[in-house]
Amino acid sequence: MIDLKNPKIIFLAILANLLWSTAFAVIKIGLVYCTPMFFAGIRFILAGLLLLPFCGGLKNYFNSIRSNLKSIIKVSLFQTFLLYSLFFWGMTLVPGSIGAIVIGSSPLITAIAAHIILKDDKLSLRKAIYIFSGILGVILILIERRFIISASFKELTGIFILLGASLASAIGNIFVSADKSDVDPVTLNSAQMGLGGVMLLLLSFLVEGSPQIIITKQFIFALLWLSFISAVGFSIWFYLLKKEKVKVSELNMWKFILPILGALISWTLLKNDSPTVLSVLGMLIVAISVLLFNFKKKSQ
Repeated sequence: MIDLKNPKIIFLAILANLLWSTAFAVIKIGLVYCTPMFFAGIRFILAGLLLLPFCGGLKNYFNSIRSNLKSIIKVSLFQTFLLYSLFFWGMTLVPGSIGAIVIGSSPLITAIAAHIILKDDKLSLRKAIYIFSGILGVILILIERRFIISASFKELTGIFILLGASLASAIGNIFVSADKSDVDPVTLNSAQMGLGGVMLLLLSFLVEGSPQIIITKQFIFALLWLSFISAVGFSIWFYLLKKEKVKVSELNMWKFILPILGALISWTLLKNDSPTVLSVLGMLIVAISVLLFNFKKKSQ
């Protein structure tokens, strides 16, 4: 498991998730002024460009891309294109706080995916119990949104789309962790985000037609902030995933921060998005299950 005595790993994992936790409310702000896929596309192209000065020069950058093109395409397809096309689409259908809580279940999805795909990242009975308790938290959230009694097709669809985004993220994380090449994590992140951003732009023209965008201070802020947190957050995450002895499922447990901070920020910044008893309870159950998973006894 992750060395809990290593302050550098703990700090970096928490920092990445703190940055990502701001995305839910900021995305909702940006979507007021721009169509989802086009917004996502320009966000990731800009994020990839922001990292270029830190990639050791253009010659080294393109040489590294040429040598690791297969890995970059695979990561880009899942970690940027599929993840964020589903994520931005889903966020147009649900409140920001609910989006944060559902995405907060992604460590549980990642643990299952890692168990199926990776030989050295298997689930124990204790881990499985934590996963099912986390799923219980998500069910409570669905009940709070009255999905069980009188489901809103729009919001129910959004929930399943966001779960699909979590699965794409899990597979992307596994690809990065399994990649044994010496490609620099910053270069890998820059290239995969740039390529993914181009794919998202092409998708936007196919499904959204001509770009619908209104340039305002709020939109510029949302675009710049989201590009920044993608550039920094995923570079940190890729660095951690490529470290030896760091398991995908255990690193992703640190995402317990997302449902808590993401919901709090959404409740603070967005109108018509406020907490309820069941949504808070569901959020806490998800967070507690992930915490217990991560802080299990070293003997296991």
